[in-house]
Amino acid sequence: MGASRRIGLISTRFAGTDGVSLETAKWAAVLEGMGHHCFYFCGLSDRPASVSSVVPEAFYRHPEIDEINQIVFNGSWGQMHRMFTENNGLKGLSRDYFSIYIRPRDITKKIQALRALLLEELYRFARRFELELLIVENALAIPLNIPLGLAITDFVAETGYPVIAHHHDFYWERQRFLNNSVDDYLAAAFPPKLPSIRHVVLNSIQAKALAARVGVPSTQIPNVMDYASPPPLINGYAKNARKDLGLADGEYLILQPTRIIQRKGIEHAIELTRRLDLPARLVISHASGDEGTEYEKHVREFANLLNVTVNFESNIVSRTRGTTEDGRKIYSLGDIYPLADLVTYPSSLEGFGNAFLEAVYYKRPLVINNYSIFEADIKPKGFEVVEFDGFISDQTIQKARDILLNPQKYAEKWERNFELARRYYSYTMLEHQLKLLVTNCLGMDG
Repeated sequence: MGASRRIGLISTRFAGTDGVSLETAKWAAVLEGMGHHCFYFCGLSDRPASVSSVVPEAFYRHPEIDEINQIVFNGSWGQMHRMFTENNGLKGLSRDYFSIYIRPRDITKKIQALRALLLEELYRFARRFELELLIVENALAIPLNIPLGLAITDFVAETGYPVIAHHHDFYWERQRFLNNSVDDYLAAAFPPKLPSIRHVVLNSIQAKALAARVGVPSTQIPNVMDYASPPPLINGYAKNARKDLGLADGEYLILQPTRIIQRKGIEHAIELTRRLDLPARLVISHASGDEGTEYEKHVREFANLLNVTVNFESNIVSRTRGTTEDGRKIYSLGDIYPLADLVTYPSSLEGFGNAFLEAVYYKRPLVINNYSIFEADIKPKGFEVVEFDGFISDQTIQKARDILLNPQKYAEKWERNFELARRYYSYTMLEHQLKLLVTNCLGMDG
């Protein structure tokens, strides 16, 4: 084992069950298993305070960051024009530029002020924990916090710190970021092109896009699970979980283990549950996330329209066990997976697919919309799932019904999926890749 290194991990948040937080925890576990020490810089944290620097302005839902995002990504033409002419002292001098691409001057000032504040906090973070290497988790890929991305870029440009930039989602993969008034900032920092940065992507499609758009090479490291440690047996803690979820005897549990956001395609899971023509209910484990609650409202209305029982259970399903304020048990996702008769993953777009790896880890049957990364990187390795292409077909329903009615018939397939995942998506694979990256950044020890 090489020398122990002090590594700083940076993102807008390290808390909850979002994919970035979960995957960062896995990276940290592997790095610490290698003998390194991990420290955290973010705006919201559930990591120990002794190893964290929490700066509220780094959180993507901080009021000032929210205000910036509402203007630069969602501003109306009329609002843009008013700010452009009046706030910049150009009333009567300028043309009528009714355009989303105009950035109000006060927003530029706000971005620059927050950029300077966060840059100083990054210097404090590096000094406080005597950091040798930085790992930036998605904060240089998706512009949920523009000042943070700019500040990180400034810090790296000014110090030459070695950086592993772990990109989960790029802005060009999300429609809501395509029309904006910050294209100059996106080009500068999402991601930046600096010599001390090593870029890591989740899949081959991202690697090609990054090379074409930014002109930098990248290392491809998919999401992982600890497949060397088999799932624990269901213990006494979770013995009443089905009852707490409201399931009757003989009722099938269909699990949707994702946030309630549009690209997760939850309508497909509701339709599937309805068309199975079996006693079943759909359990959604996560909350709405960072894209508002309109889609959740739509999901509820769609479920009512199809007369499908859907449980929204983010209040009693979390990353870890606990107790609610009114004294109810909080179950971990690991408590719920083994109880699922079928897992639905009907996403139209994913960076990789944590829910896929989790379902395979718990040896659960899986219904998947054939999203691009599954088609390009995962499916060719031989995994067996129930697939559909954009809509629920009769064949999809027949296969899912047969799995529910004859579970033993398919048990061997789920065992094979587990073995394939252990080969390609394990902590052992991640450790090998991280050793190479850390060595590339810091050189050989001794």
